[in-house]
Amino acid sequence: MRNYQIEDLPDYFKQYKKSIKNPKKFWDNIADKNFVWYQRWSKVVDYDMTEAKITWFKNAKLNIVKNCIDRHLAERGEKTAIIWEPNDPKEEALYISYNDLYKRVNKTANILRDLGIKKGDRVCIYLPMIPELAITMLACAKLGAIHSVIFAGFSASAVASRVNDCGAKMIITSDGSYRGSKVLDLKSIVDEALEKTESIENVLVVKRTHNEIKMKEGRDHRMADLYEKASEDFVTVIMDAEDPLFILYTSGSTGKPKGMLHTCGGYMVYTGYTFKNIFNYKENDIYWCTADIGWITGHSYILYGPLCNGATTVIFEGVPTYPQPDRFWEVIEKHKVTQFYTAPTAIRSLAKESTEWVDKHDLSSLKVIGSVGEPINDEAWHWFNDHVGKKKCPVVDTWWQTETGGIMISPIPFVTPTKPTYATLPLPGIQPVLMDDKRNEISGNQVTGNLCIRFPWPGIARTIWGDHQRYKETYFSAFPGKYFTGDGALRDEVGYYRITGRVDDVIIVSGHNLGTAPIEDSINQHPAVAESAIVGYPHDIKGNALYGYVMLKEIGEGRDRDNLKKEINQLISDQIGPIAKLDKIQFVSGLPKTRSGKIMRRILRKIAEGDFSNFGDISTLLNPEIVDEIKNERLG
Repeated sequence: MRNYQIEDLPDYFKQYKKSIKNPKKFWDNIADKNFVWYQRWSKVVDYDMTEAKITWFKNAKLNIVKNCIDRHLAERGEKTAIIWEPNDPKEEALYISYNDLYKRVNKTANILRDLGIKKGDRVCIYLPMIPELAITMLACAKLGAIHSVIFAGFSASAVASRVNDCGAKMIITSDGSYRGSKVLDLKSIVDEALEKTESIENVLVVKRTHNEIKMKEGRDHRMADLYEKASEDFVTVIMDAEDPLFILYTSGSTGKPKGMLHTCGGYMVYTGYTFKNIFNYKENDIYWCTADIGWITGHSYILYGPLCNGATTVIFEGVPTYPQPDRFWEVIEKHKVTQFYTAPTAIRSLAKESTEWVDKHDLSSLKVIGSVGEPINDEAWHWFNDHVGKKKCPVVDTWWQTETGGIMISPIPFVTPTKPTYATLPLPGIQPVLMDDKRNEISGNQVTGNLCIRFPWPGIARTIWGDHQRYKETYFSAFPGKYFTGDGALRDEVGYYRITGRVDDVIIVSGHNLGTAPIEDSINQHPAVAESAIVGYPHDIKGNALYGYVMLKEIGEGRDRDNLKKEINQLISDQIGPIAKLDKIQFVSGLPKTRSGKIMRRILRKIAEGDFSNFGDISTLLNPEIVDEIKNERLG
């Protein structure tokens, strides 16, 4: 592989200028020099932003697993590809070499094929952070199946909706999972989910906790039994650059979750390129991203990006505070981690502990530290920089989305001067613009607006599975000819970007994008509830927390309010997952609405935040008197 690392600030500006002036030539060069293809492309990019139709590396043939594993065997066969660090520090870590990973992926691909999985089939994966999660994803990619990983904290109802949406033929799960001091029974959640699905033909069960589980004859198979007999030889399936690689569900501001579809060629090129540059990766570095593979961060920057670069990547099963609040720092010291990528939520949580927990560990191996999932606040940035990076490691505050496939705006370590709370400058190939609400582009600096991207990049999602119209309306209709991120941003005097937060009805809680509509739908199913509205409000640890305004039916008026709150949160937990539970619930007699019936969330947001200074003109509301009533109840 040619070294495509940006060397210094002049080199960044030179590369950026090239990438904007001639994007086709720029990406042609990156793709040609750094990846293995069975067949070259006939055209670098073809796009129609109005119709949301985008293709990269047209007619090229490849397999991402050949790039992630097979091509490294000759030079790096015995190098560690994956370090698995288990939940309990008393359990031994596992070191999987590239040679070993190659065999494990081949055996797993054979198991899938023998159970009828072929190119284009969808396979849902509902596993904890164990090596089999990475291995089954890579096995799907090697045989051309489309994987859809479901975060192992989601409820049976959420699992069922995803299985049904993508029409999966198989689901891979485990007998259970460890999370801190808890043992979770994943298999029973899958069994419950499958009562509401029809497409699943086989369930593969990985052994992890040795829980007693029920196995349905003819449908359920123990992975260990099949693994023993499987062959280590597997002929890689050749994929087209635009063939689907995976579907990953993300919350929408309305309706059901959106199955974002990423394809093989462009996603590979973009994640490989961004990983190398954002983390200043060098041979023999030990890289650790603490995310769950159930989110896009895990796909791009635990698995595909690192392995494309022949890196050693850490997969961590545990939580930051188990068994003690120094677990992260213990792991960094133990494995001599060089790059550490985590979420602001984790940083804020650990910053509340005594700094003795950090100081007792040797973190001198660290070169680069990064944050992901939401904008990092000033206090957390400084704590991270001072106590973890020891003011020697650049902080890469990365902005990107499930839909973008990879990091879009971020400092490049040892290249871009950092600025607390700023994602700084776009990567080469990324053309951000700020737009006002009248669809005009905002020029100049020291301005704020709606963050859009002018030109496509290789990692962009191609569609929403089964609903291209929704994809087009969600991302390409608000500002025609541009991709709309749903985020607001500020551009400072030197052109640095700071993300100011969502401008739609998606709330980022602990780095998770939670759409308000699905949560409201589940609350409204409670027999005592007439209507509800969810907003976010600032939270010291989570960044944002959820505040629910709930209107009761007559039958609910006499009910015990504390019990009702518990029942509402249990309903949310059952239908979506514990991550979507409300921190505060306020019962109200009405909701502020426009005459057309739209709930004025702006007002509810201000009340939740405790800001009663200026609600603007409320005289046009259908029921302006309700604002004072809700405000007084909040104060009371």
